[in-house]
Amino acid sequence: MRNVPDEVGERLERLAAREGMSLSAFAARELAQVAQRADNPALLAGLPDLTIDAGTVTADLDARRSER
Repeated sequence: MRNVPDEVGERLERLAAREGMSLSAFAARELAQVAQRADNPALLAGLPDLTIDAGTVTADLDARRSER
């Protein structure tokens, strides 16, 4: 890879080899995942605000889990 520090390129090569992929295919997959996550804040911002307190949600989850 060009314009990538040697240690980063070497680590990417090891990760790609572990996945049985070429470095190029591995890098393309990882970049696609990063690009997809970049849209998450916009998706979350578009959700309606249900004005449910996070503490209420976690307390309910804890209560349900203790019933198991």
